[in-house]
Amino acid sequence: MLIRHIGHAEFLITLESGFRIVTDPFDASVGYPVPSLEADGVLVSHHHHDHDAVDLVGGHPQVIDYAGIHTFAPDVKVTGILADHDHEGGAKRGKTLLFLLEAEGLRVAHLGDLGCLLDADQLEALGQVDILLLPVGGFYTIDAETAFRVAEQVDPRVIIPMHYRTAYNADWPITPVEDFTRLFDPASVRSGSDLLRVTRGDLVCQPRVAVL
Repeated sequence: MLIRHIGHAEFLITLESGFRIVTDPFDASVGYPVPSLEADGVLVSHHHHDHDAVDLVGGHPQVIDYAGIHTFAPDVKVTGILADHDHEGGAKRGKTLLFLLEAEGLRVAHLGDLGCLLDADQLEALGQVDILLLPVGGFYTIDAETAFRVAEQVDPRVIIPMHYRTAYNADWPITPVEDFTRLFDPASVRSGSDLLRVTRGDLVCQPRVAVL
């Protein structure tokens, strides 16, 4: 499995079979360069402009934007789990979806625009997560400290932070990824690449935190 961070909460996940999944595609207003991508499936956690630009993804993908258990292919399963976009039960920003992707013996969770800690039902639905794609920037999502607590709740093997401030969205009221990574032992954090190549067999060799 290849996990490439496009920017913000958008990832391109490519399986060994060639099956491609895009998460939360953004539009040009977000500030990042909009890539030319094709996919077989798209996951949309919620319908805000920085997460649901499905029309910019080529290849006529199947779109999943609601809770439940879905099958992209016989060996590619996705579970959508409802969660709150804020810490007031969704009263401020509505709902978001958490996605659990199961493929190639790996369990990858994308937590959308999660706005609060996970509850017992959500944790049970996620189960044991190998790779956690986690919002960390605050304001619109959980902040760095809360993200650290969510990471403790889920206890994945690898954490990939997302939805933080960079040079592309410098005017957004969110914090840089360093506010999150400073909460970890520096030796456990790896950066410098835009993608992670991972298999079930080499999970133990992966960093605790991979900044893509």
